[in-house]
Amino acid sequence: MSAVGLNEVLRHPGVWRRSSASAPVLRTQATGCAQLDSLLPGGGWPLGALSEILFTQDGLGELSLLMPALAALTRQRRRIVFVAPPYIPYAPALQAQGVDLSLVTQIQADDGDSSWSTEQCLRSGGCGAVLCWLFKSDYAQLRRLQLAAETGGSLGFVFRPAAAAHNPSPSGLRLLVDSDNETTHIEVLKCRGGLDTRRDTRLRWNS
Repeated sequence: MSAVGLNEVLRHPGVWRRSSASAPVLRTQATGCAQLDSLLPGGGWPLGALSEILFTQDGLGELSLLMPALAALTRQRRRIVFVAPPYIPYAPALQAQGVDLSLVTQIQADDGDSSWSTEQCLRSGGCGAVLCWLFKSDYAQLRRLQLAAETGGSLGFVFRPAAAAHNPSPSGLRLLVDSDNETTHIEVLKCRGGLDTRRDTRLRWNS
């Protein structure tokens, strides 16, 4: 690449150099949890990125963690899509959390189609958030979802088993949700913009 071409790339607003006075501005959607927002660069879920919710077992409130943001998106008339949830979303509970059910779509898909369906929804730009459950996935599959979220500017959420935390991932954000003595904890494993190592990245959370 010529020097002129390189300079054009470096002037792009999405490129941050260590010598720059400030990091690039991140577009986010508030999580609804002030403690979590304070840990995340930009103060919320990263827009145009894939966020992984890794959980040690079902029923730790991993879905309710997203409810404030989903409710806010439906108030903005943005569509929410559930792809291949392991359990049918309980409509009265969603409604009680402020989610407009008229803007919620559920897609039933098998293991082979759920990733493809999620990718298409994220890439379309017509969804505020897309949630999917991938119990078996690889780096290339997640990379496609990350790129689709970037293209569509949506919130992408993937629920995966905690064992996947040991594998590399292209996602913009990775959270681990676990429980110890009936207390739920959230740990930020990775986030776009980097973690503040001066602060504890693990917090208690009441679902």
